[in-house]
Amino acid sequence: MNVIKKSFDLGDGRTIEIETGKLAKQADGSVVVRMGDTMLLATVVSTVGAKAGVDFLPLSVDYQEKYAAAGRIPGGFLRREARLSDYEVLISRLVDRALRPMFPEDYHSDTQVMISLISSDKNIMPDCLAGLAASAAIAVSDIPFNGPISEVRVAKIDGQLVINPYVNDLERATMEFLVAGTERDIVMVEGECDEISETEMVEAIEFAHKAIVIQVQAQKELAELVGKTVKREYSHEDSNLELREQVFTATYDKVYAVAKSNTSKGERGDAFATILKDFVATLGENIDDVTSFLAKKYFHDVQYDAIRNLVLDEGIRLDGRDVRTVRPIWSEIGYLPSAHGSAVFTRGETQSLTTVTLGSKDDEQMIDGAFINGYNKFLLHYNFPGFSTGEVRPNRGAGRREIGHGNLAMRSLKKVLPGLEENPYTIRIVSDILESNGSSSMATVCAGTLALMDAGIKIKAPVSGIAMGLITDEKTGKYAILSDILGDEDHLGDMDFKVTGTEKGIVACQMDLKINGLKWEVLTNALNQAKEARLHILNEMKKTISTPREDYKDHAPRIVSLTIDKEFIGAVIGPGGKIIQEMQRETGASISIEEVGNKGIVEIFADNKAAIDAAVTRINAIAAKPEIGATYSGKVKSIMPFGAFVEIMPGKDGLLHISEIDWTRLETMDGVFKEGDKVEVKLLDVDKQGKMKLSRKALLPRPPKAEAAPAENKPA
Repeated sequence: MNVIKKSFDLGDGRTIEIETGKLAKQADGSVVVRMGDTMLLATVVSTVGAKAGVDFLPLSVDYQEKYAAAGRIPGGFLRREARLSDYEVLISRLVDRALRPMFPEDYHSDTQVMISLISSDKNIMPDCLAGLAASAAIAVSDIPFNGPISEVRVAKIDGQLVINPYVNDLERATMEFLVAGTERDIVMVEGECDEISETEMVEAIEFAHKAIVIQVQAQKELAELVGKTVKREYSHEDSNLELREQVFTATYDKVYAVAKSNTSKGERGDAFATILKDFVATLGENIDDVTSFLAKKYFHDVQYDAIRNLVLDEGIRLDGRDVRTVRPIWSEIGYLPSAHGSAVFTRGETQSLTTVTLGSKDDEQMIDGAFINGYNKFLLHYNFPGFSTGEVRPNRGAGRREIGHGNLAMRSLKKVLPGLEENPYTIRIVSDILESNGSSSMATVCAGTLALMDAGIKIKAPVSGIAMGLITDEKTGKYAILSDILGDEDHLGDMDFKVTGTEKGIVACQMDLKINGLKWEVLTNALNQAKEARLHILNEMKKTISTPREDYKDHAPRIVSLTIDKEFIGAVIGPGGKIIQEMQRETGASISIEEVGNKGIVEIFADNKAAIDAAVTRINAIAAKPEIGATYSGKVKSIMPFGAFVEIMPGKDGLLHISEIDWTRLETMDGVFKEGDKVEVKLLDVDKQGKMKLSRKALLPRPPKAEAAPAENKPA
């Protein structure tokens, strides 16, 4: 084995090591990245040659956590790693978005990157190492790549910016971003924060980039040690410069005119399709597949140039707007009468119908991952059906795109949810995209805010979101920042930058860049323009609803939370859950109980007040502590020769001694009580063992004293 290692310092004594030459040597490239006890194995394989007719990079990136890495056995029936969890999909997307722009535009080989967590340190997040591992695997291969890149987490903890902080420190973070970049540029940003300013965000990204530069340099040095500085040769694209000139000459002016015509998405698409069809017809009836393919490819280049030039030269966009104008907005709440909260949010040709459902603790989502496990009380699901773009597409469930878009909206709204004391509910938000032409994830944020307020959830502040675009010309240096981008502007532009926030500041962002050399000045300008658009959208939303409803809807379920002493948890549950199941069955309420510290937190969930009141009464009776001197209505549980045991509270019996039943002396218990009789008693005392002494006669009038007996009858 020729094992080669390269390590570097994070600047605070912590080190990261990259090793190659030991594992997975038949892959085109493989490395193991280690920080503490966390180890990631990353491999890359890329086919030689490309499939005919492919004009894009067929890249797949999969991140998977092995349960053995954390010393755990997977749950479920199969007890093995199954399909990727949402968490793993999100990390896969983060790496994919950082890597994809770095491959040459004309490289079309099937390429697969696989990253596996093979050892886990509970205090070190593996996701911030995944991009580094993937890039390093490509760096030590012969696959063409314009990297390396790296990916780091930057967080502000106790007022200080930190790179790749420990898990237990992240709990105090007011800002947390994953940032990816090359030696020169930033290519991807995603994260969340506590209403920070645009300046703070730029500072954090700059701080992260300094760490990225060090990690990229380490990869370059590793590649030199391995001897993989020369990449494989390839030829994946046919070309016909004469045809290209023909396409541009015949179609550019027509495409420019359509782009400037201020038509709808559908009309514009039909017009572009007609231009292409008419041009192809001029080539003859029996053109070969290569010519047909190249004609479509060059026509796409025409669209790319024409639409971008229209913006840069005239400041006009496809729908006639200038660069700062947000499309018309309308919204409505309470559209669905049976939902606990609902909203329709429409911006231009993008529309979201969003619902809020309130549930109990039993509705929490169980997270069973190798690194992250526990329960989640806030869920946001994003659906993107084919009809939203006028397409026929099978419904195969949530894909990676849906998971990623939903996660960005979830990050945004999570920041303004009330605390547990103010909101005991499990909350599920579902955004169904009914129309889409740009930034449906930001429509989800806006519709989600409106639906939460419609449901009566006391959010800290309304949140809105905006998607920003960028068009640049490297030759002239001209650029245009676009507010509220269309789908075509996303596809043909150089940046997709989504920003969400309240009136006070930014709460989440997601940025993807497709160009090199984004200046910090441009990024700052984009953030400031995004703030302007974000506040405009907030004002439009406030016209529909500005603050949460005072109360939940009449048909919404109610939750009452009780705190009981830890010692009563068992009594509320009962043997084998008998007591709590009986209460749920008889009251109709759903009851859950959790031990927190030295207390038991009981949540009672029902859709009507009577059920809640009945459950509260029974639980209070079980968890109440008997008070000496108090009077109780008890039930005779058993009869003994020396008295009776009376239940004064559920599960709490006391002894009513024969001498305490009546002022008249009783010689026997025969015929005094029978089991089940109701009896009023007073609690006289509770001894050290918890045994209770009861009295009935203390509640009865004391009979008058008998007159003194004659002296001769007194005992000697």
